[in-house]
Amino acid sequence: MGAEEAAPCRHAGAPPSAVVSSVSRLITDLASEESLLGRYGLTAQEYREALPAAIEGIRGSMSASVGDRRHFLATIFEGMVESGHITALEKPTYGKDTVYRLTISGYGDIAVIQKGCPDGAHSSVRWTVPDWAKETYLWWLCDSMTYEPGEHVSKGVNRLRQRFFGDTPGTVDGVIFHNHLCGRGQRPCPKAANSAVFGGIKTPPPCIYVMPDREPHTEASADEWNWNGTQQRFFPTVLLGAFGIPAEKAPAFTGHIGFQRRAGALRTTITSRYGGIRVTTSRS
Repeated sequence: MGAEEAAPCRHAGAPPSAVVSSVSRLITDLASEESLLGRYGLTAQEYREALPAAIEGIRGSMSASVGDRRHFLATIFEGMVESGHITALEKPTYGKDTVYRLTISGYGDIAVIQKGCPDGAHSSVRWTVPDWAKETYLWWLCDSMTYEPGEHVSKGVNRLRQRFFGDTPGTVDGVIFHNHLCGRGQRPCPKAANSAVFGGIKTPPPCIYVMPDREPHTEASADEWNWNGTQQRFFPTVLLGAFGIPAEKAPAFTGHIGFQRRAGALRTTITSRYGGIRVTTSRS
């Protein structure tokens, strides 16, 4: 039940940690290769001083931009409008919080807050629930292969837990882990058989996790918050419907996050469901 079990997928082809360490040493040791640096017009001191900025630049160029993330989400939501699963879509205004407003006929408005990898504070803690939203979700679009997908989810949930039990008002109704890597060679998806086409690209259904309400349920001398996944939400069924999953099968593709406090100890459970009886759970 390690952190990697918080999601059903694993990265394929990620280099072993020993190789990553060797590349890191190579980058650092280049400072002593004066003849090589000279061919690039650099001194050892210039190399060392510029290295941190260069690494940040490389990271930025290899990561999906905010525009790429917006395009991915917008394509899915536009497809949901076309298929009639939502009746209206309001996209974020550039420069403001990246919040999509999805209108569902007969129900109301859903807020989807676009975020990057969940292990950062900005992606898991810094958000505001819109006053117009009947339900609010964080959508983590993470293209990092530093950790397995489940480890990314677990790190994000640990940050969410701090806010959940803090004084900051507002809670999200769920979190979603899904981006353009899902179902591709780098991140094979066990839900690929349930893929749908958005913008001409075959895309598997997302990993959805329902969050608890703040009011606890007391069971056998323990306070519990959705520990057994009994919390119900509306949007997951609608979202999964856009991938061709009927309402009666949606629970088999909807995971949950829960907390339990017993004798002063606080535990977390993260369960992902990916069709039929297939389930994976991480507890800490």
